Amino acid sequence: MSKKFANTTTWVLRIIAALILLQTLFFKFTAAEESVYIFSAIGMEPWGRIGTGVLELLSSVLILIPATTLYGSVLAIGLMTGAIFFHLTKLGISIQNDGGQLFIYAVVVLGCSVALVIITRQRLMELLSNK
Repeated sequence: MSKKFANTTTWVLRIIAALILLQTLFFKFTAAEESVYIFSAIGMEPWGRIGTGVLELLSSVLILIPATTLYGSVLAIGLMTGAIFFHLTKLGISIQNDGGQLFIYAVVVLGCSVALVIITRQRLMELLSNK
């Protein structure tokens, strides 16, 4: 794989993940009906909605900065694993007739984040070996 292709791929993954994470912040921070419904259903309204929004904002910024992509990706993996867990256990795939859009977004961000961790695995190995 050429270095240019790898660099382009990395940026595409970063942008997709960050855009999805950033796009959902408006709904969390403005207490949109769907967000309040979701976090009420899992017993985390309002603190979970706001806290998750802050962590998603942090994750998206870290993902976009090349030196911190690994950290943002790991955080996004944790957040999206939680989102997918709640979709599968309490919320259902489709929420308020959204056709599963939020679930699909979570899966896409998870996939992009896992790919970014794999791409930056050398940095991860360095961090783990310095313990």
